[in-house]
Amino acid sequence: MAAIGKTVLDSGWLAARSSEVGLNGVQLTTTRPPLGPSAPWMEAVVPGTVLGTLVKNKLVPDPFYGLNNEAILDIADSGREFYTFWFFTTFQCKLSGNQHVDLNFRAINYSGEVYVNGHKKILPKGMFRRHTFDITDILHPDGKNLLAVLIYPPDHPGRIPPEGGQGGDHAIGQDVAAQYVEGWDWMTPIRDRNTGIWDEVSITVTGPVKVIDPHLVSSFFDNLKRVYLHTTLDLENKSSWIAECSLNLQVSTELEGSVCMVEHLQTQKVLVPPGKRVQYTFLPAFFYKPNLWWPNGMGEQSLYNIGITVDVKGYGESDSWTHHFGFRKIESTIDKGTGGRLFKVNGEPIFIRGGNWILSDGLLRLSKKRYETDIKFHADMNFNMIRCWGGGLAERPDFYHYCDVYGLLVWQEFWITGDCDGRGIPVSNPDGPLDHDLFLFCAKDTIILLRNHPSLALWVGGNEQTPPDDINKALRSYLKLHPLFQSSNGLSNSSEDLTLGSDDPSQYLDGTRVYIQGSMWEGFANGKGDFTDGPYEIQNPEDFFKDNFYNYGFNPEVGSVGVPVAATIRATMPPEGWQIPLFKKLSNGYMQEIPNPIWDYHKYIPYSKPGKVHDQIELYGSAKDLNDFCEKAQLVNYIQYRALLEGWTSRMWTKYTGVLIWKTQNPWTGLRGQFYDHLHDQTGGFYGCRCAAEPVHVQLNLATYFIEVVNTSSSKLSDVAVEASVWDLDGQCPYYKVFETLLLLPKTVTQITEIKYPKSKTAKPVYFLLLKLFNKSDSHVISRNFYWLHLPGGDYELLESYRTKRVPLKITSQVMIRGSTYKVQMHVKNMSTEPQPKILSLENQVADTCDSKDFNRNLTGEAEVSLNNQQVGLFRRICRGFSRGENGLQIVETNGNDPGVAFFMYFSVHAAKKDHEVGEDTRILPVHYSDNFFSLVPGEAMVIDISFQVPQGVTPRVTLHGWNHHAAHSVL
Repeated sequence: MAAIGKTVLDSGWLAARSSEVGLNGVQLTTTRPPLGPSAPWMEAVVPGTVLGTLVKNKLVPDPFYGLNNEAILDIADSGREFYTFWFFTTFQCKLSGNQHVDLNFRAINYSGEVYVNGHKKILPKGMFRRHTFDITDILHPDGKNLLAVLIYPPDHPGRIPPEGGQGGDHAIGQDVAAQYVEGWDWMTPIRDRNTGIWDEVSITVTGPVKVIDPHLVSSFFDNLKRVYLHTTLDLENKSSWIAECSLNLQVSTELEGSVCMVEHLQTQKVLVPPGKRVQYTFLPAFFYKPNLWWPNGMGEQSLYNIGITVDVKGYGESDSWTHHFGFRKIESTIDKGTGGRLFKVNGEPIFIRGGNWILSDGLLRLSKKRYETDIKFHADMNFNMIRCWGGGLAERPDFYHYCDVYGLLVWQEFWITGDCDGRGIPVSNPDGPLDHDLFLFCAKDTIILLRNHPSLALWVGGNEQTPPDDINKALRSYLKLHPLFQSSNGLSNSSEDLTLGSDDPSQYLDGTRVYIQGSMWEGFANGKGDFTDGPYEIQNPEDFFKDNFYNYGFNPEVGSVGVPVAATIRATMPPEGWQIPLFKKLSNGYMQEIPNPIWDYHKYIPYSKPGKVHDQIELYGSAKDLNDFCEKAQLVNYIQYRALLEGWTSRMWTKYTGVLIWKTQNPWTGLRGQFYDHLHDQTGGFYGCRCAAEPVHVQLNLATYFIEVVNTSSSKLSDVAVEASVWDLDGQCPYYKVFETLLLLPKTVTQITEIKYPKSKTAKPVYFLLLKLFNKSDSHVISRNFYWLHLPGGDYELLESYRTKRVPLKITSQVMIRGSTYKVQMHVKNMSTEPQPKILSLENQVADTCDSKDFNRNLTGEAEVSLNNQQVGLFRRICRGFSRGENGLQIVETNGNDPGVAFFMYFSVHAAKKDHEVGEDTRILPVHYSDNFFSLVPGEAMVIDISFQVPQGVTPRVTLHGWNHHAAHSVL
């Protein structure tokens, strides 16, 4: 008897080009199955794509490395047959009486045929739809079953014009598929157009009755005190007799370990006729003051376990379904004061600071592990929204699960984007996809797939375009709001019980979230569909704060630069790609950057805009080599994106309701618009955003030089103070003030005072400014913000000689290990002499979040410190001391006796190796840092938490780099 439930088929797959197989599906799943990975068969990536499989088997070069993509045959030149592939696997499933099994494809691209034990099924067209087949009657009695799937590429894969462009020749827009695959200004073409079984394949075993697509909705009354859970689902009786069912709904919360507390248990009796599918709605489940789900930065992401089971009389448990569910109310209206779209969660306005998302990987090599890293990175940047752009995917349940866990609201677009749907060169088809019924079928199925996630906040018809009128009208109908979610403030104070029956909100397709027809309509950009998003290039940092920078309440796309660290360039390009841009002086005094062909191919965006913005890297002096260029680029990245977000929050509610940066990451090894690269290493912009988007934040208005405190939280802060100190390149502190007894009201921007130092006669050309917001009672730092600044009309070239400073540091580290997971806590202190003892020099109070029960705090032996004899010798030359303190703490003290700021330091984690080739990437990625690219004034200390997983057999090494610590000290 097979176990009830789902089995994912994600291993043991083979693939072969259909033209090389010479067999049909009946033969492959009866008398002539492939015996293993011998030509033409190869190990396949499932879920994945044809191109992903070819890359895995090294039959084509890695298209993300250098110019390799140019060596791969494009489907426009090869024909669709070249990328039409067979996928084959076997699976075990042996049923007993009254059991049934379904074969499920959560998504394929673009159409196909399925053969199971010689029986054929059709996979209809459409990239964003689920497919389910009842295969009960065709399973083999011995339980060993053969499965072959023939996958056809999109019908209209298109051709890439010589000039490239947005969406190639736009032909892909005629299909219901992702449109980025013909290339964009940030992406090269995907040669197979993502043909493949790109999402989960599974079999599900049930008894005679199956649970299908439950819909969960929470409604709120009495100012959030009284909450109802509404649940509607379908039941399908696959037997030939009336099923007497006991339908159970359980709501529980996880305590410690695997212990759960049941919050609600409900049982209903249901009769399901033979061979029929019926809808059933539970009586609403009542909860009093449940733990609410909040977006990142506003509160906890409380999730309840919802379990639904159906027991059939005479059989027992027939099927079950589980989901993590968050009680929360999402509202979206146009703000009267700003004209921007205003989001409220649980009745609280939320100032949106987030980013645009394409997809995790351009070849659709999607995984739970990669999704979790991606989403946690967004939460680490203090973002609260991700926009799933219309040229990409209807994102997967795994993506949404981690957005639920980390508190990222999601704006989900359907598959319309103006470049492929009504404009462009040549002008694209204005009527969207050819098959409107298919589009609507996929849209409805996507809504059902994703609607139970609390993170899902908004449905949008398309990117910079609205769907064709009939599709738009249908989507509005599908997504019409239930009356409970149409009230002006969204929170009823009625004490009357809900009216039951046909008006139950869970009987709607969604009914809880607003639908907007396009990304520049109805509260976004100018609200009318005109091109009023952007800009997308380098800006003068102070311009973000000026009244005329952006005139509308919510900008859905504004972007800038994003060069990664030098190690990523070396890891993703051959040596000829390590050449930095040429800097050409123009007659108007501006600098033009001319990138090498590989950077140009990887969509590099310059750090200058001749005529408007002087080259921001040249402000630090001419870059000498790749290391120098990329290090200076991180300085610019940090300043650029911090200023962008601070400029928006400076006008919170008075001018703006939110902003989404274009874009947060690249689905390949691109060189623009990213906060972390495709290898998962962060840029300086990541930490600029992390700083600027913290819930309570002290900042400098770069246009007015006034200190401001932004409080996006719902809490009033009293008895707090701001400390402002200016430091020069000699380590002196010519300006120091504390502004005490401040009152910070919730959701407001408070202006403190103007920093007048740059207007003084003794002001230095380049200086540092440190701002700290702290509680007066215990000196706990709430917000810390460090700036490097130059006088008006100046530059940062004096920082070049500052590299020679040797500012002494003391780094105390503590390591905790559980399995392959490392958590390292670094206490870094600037040991240079304090010139003025009266200075507060407040330390950041960062709590140790690691559980001492789970980690070994007292490591001994070589597993803890990866130093061979050669490294120890180097260590003695660059470090004054290396010792073990109390409680297993490791202490490193660097050489140097210069007073001053330890500037722009950053940690990295590497695999310890005695010898490695030039350009070899020794980094361990991804790594989560509580902060990085940080600076410390004299006497100041900071705690940095670092966590990462180590591959088997690898010993990690943690190094510290810095502007004036460029010897890359090994500190662990």
